[in-house]
Amino acid sequence: MQRTCGWVCLLILAGCAIASAQTIRGRSGITLPAPPKVDVAPVTDNYSGTKVVDNYRWLEDAQSAETKKYIDDQNTYTKRYMDQAKIRPQIVDDLTALQQVTVWSMPIARGENYFFQKRLSGEGQASIYMRAGWAGKDKRLIDPAAFSKSTNTSVHIADISRDGGLMAYEVREGGADETAVRFWDLKTGKPLIDELPAGTYYSVTFALDAKSIYYTRTNEKGTLLYQHVLGSRNAQDTLLFGREFRGELLGPADLFSAWITDDGHYLVVQIDRGVPAKRVDIVYRDLTKQGSYFDVLTWGIDSRFSVDYDRGTWYVKTDYKTPNGAIYKADPGIMPDYWTRIVAEGADPIDGFSIVGHKLYVNRMHDVKTETQIYTLDGKPTGTIDYGSIGSASGVAGRTTDRYGFYSFETFTAPGTIYRLDTTTGKREVFAAPKVPMNPDDYEVRQVFFQSKDGTRVPMFIAGKKGLKLDGSERLLMTGYGGFDVSETPAWNPMWAWWLEQGGWFALPNLRGGSEYGEKWHEQAMFSHKQNVFDDFEAAAEYLIANKYTSAEHFAITGRSNGGLLMGAAMTQRPELFSAIVCGYPLLDMLRYQKFEKGAYWVTEYGSSDNADQVGYLLKYSPYQNVKKRADYPAILFFTGSSDTRVDPLHARKMAALMQASSTSGKPILLHYGMGGGHSSGVGIEQLIEDQADQMAFLWAESGSAQK
Repeated sequence: MQRTCGWVCLLILAGCAIASAQTIRGRSGITLPAPPKVDVAPVTDNYSGTKVVDNYRWLEDAQSAETKKYIDDQNTYTKRYMDQAKIRPQIVDDLTALQQVTVWSMPIARGENYFFQKRLSGEGQASIYMRAGWAGKDKRLIDPAAFSKSTNTSVHIADISRDGGLMAYEVREGGADETAVRFWDLKTGKPLIDELPAGTYYSVTFALDAKSIYYTRTNEKGTLLYQHVLGSRNAQDTLLFGREFRGELLGPADLFSAWITDDGHYLVVQIDRGVPAKRVDIVYRDLTKQGSYFDVLTWGIDSRFSVDYDRGTWYVKTDYKTPNGAIYKADPGIMPDYWTRIVAEGADPIDGFSIVGHKLYVNRMHDVKTETQIYTLDGKPTGTIDYGSIGSASGVAGRTTDRYGFYSFETFTAPGTIYRLDTTTGKREVFAAPKVPMNPDDYEVRQVFFQSKDGTRVPMFIAGKKGLKLDGSERLLMTGYGGFDVSETPAWNPMWAWWLEQGGWFALPNLRGGSEYGEKWHEQAMFSHKQNVFDDFEAAAEYLIANKYTSAEHFAITGRSNGGLLMGAAMTQRPELFSAIVCGYPLLDMLRYQKFEKGAYWVTEYGSSDNADQVGYLLKYSPYQNVKKRADYPAILFFTGSSDTRVDPLHARKMAALMQASSTSGKPILLHYGMGGGHSSGVGIEQLIEDQADQMAFLWAESGSAQK
């Protein structure tokens, strides 16, 4: 790799030397030498007439010897910091108490049996269990420790056959998105010879007779739907859908899943065009007719649709001409204008719906608080589910024909309790409730509203111990997301719980870009409007400081993925507001993100520098291109891992190098680069606790009082 680049490069190197000559001092008295030396090798790109220099392009190659040495050097440097963080051992102990409890997943009912994942206190990974009857004893079926020496191997139920005789389950290594699919005979207690190789599977579902499965798998060319006959070779799998339909080619960003209606009549395929999808198509195939073709429920409409089927009728939720959503009885192949509306659009957006026990359960978001209303299949209201406090509720899960459904409810101060709901009587019983050493009665959660830069009214949740001071002296941790139509509601996170236990405030603003107020709220933060997200976040910080919850010197923030992009914008646009930042699995180089991993899917949210009309606004906010030389930046920990196959770790690698070369604040700029971590969950609980302890130790130390 060439390292000589003339006098321009020498000036850059000289600037780096000046910036890195100082001793690095953390607020808690932690001291470090200058960061590891990182070479620059400028590459100039021309984006529709705008020339942009990238000094660390060489760090995009994860496999080069130079990049591997860079990662090793950075991890050694970060470890040197963590070894001095006196509070870290306590954090490990505290998080172990919060994490090492028995936890369950939502169960799947087949007849009288229930199937679910459960991780016992003290175990590193969850196993798959079966419970025979409501009051039966749990039986362990699949334990990842029984077939893998790696503590980062996890399992997850993909599907259970209708007769409860077969199970498909996924095996994941670390935090990668890819999984392998294996099969288990529940009657004999033995594995089948079949296995689907590691890949990205969006759905795996058994045929009605359990002699075959349908699965959708995606790669860089797109998604395909196959049928695999159990006992046959994978090479003999039949391609059913995915290359072309109705004369339209399906591309790499057309992602879809498939499932069978509960009566076994239809195979349904939902095609999402991009992430998030602005257009969703739904087609179906009649499985009662040999050799039938796929028919259209809805196709070619730039709106989103989700569907359920019960007693011969299609029920569809859509934002077609209804930004907050409505639910219809749908007639296949005709425009939604002529469908029968059964749940009208309202002031509160419909967050989701399900049909269980032949009843319609509709989740709405009222000022970011879940409300669930119950309807007949003709749209007559019959009741509600009362959750009793501010928190996050799942939808009611189950089959249309099941009497019982399941839902969960969680808060900032209590993990998710899973309930079984009798759809006939309305009675609910606890299926599972983790027991954590935290008393919710010691804390309060309040909701406030503040004005963003353009005058938009934005909600925010604030949690803390009762009686906590409001004089600006307390630490505060704020997180956010703001994108992809994802609502951020009060939910359990052991890291946030730990922060609250220490007496810090915790804040969650509901930034534009989510679906808290419907699709319009989302659209206000897409493409050229993305700056609204950053303005909302910064206005939230200003509100918290003005109202004495904290001050800039005690203000910690964290976010990951799209929230990592938010952290990048916060550190480059308003660094004076914050003392410590953890930027996790982030998108940071917005001029090149679409070229790596899953980035091409997200052009429907951000746009792309490949489009001349979109370069300008991307360049204006892209964190990597907006780092200022010789500027005072907060303490920053970039957090990523080698198993992130969604957002390429190159973003964190490059940004850490650039920030270390640019910051003159004397505060630590660190890169935490895990060898097993990634976007998806899957690392063992011990590794998870260590990773979380590193993040909390950094944020707590760097938001405390400065040491003299």
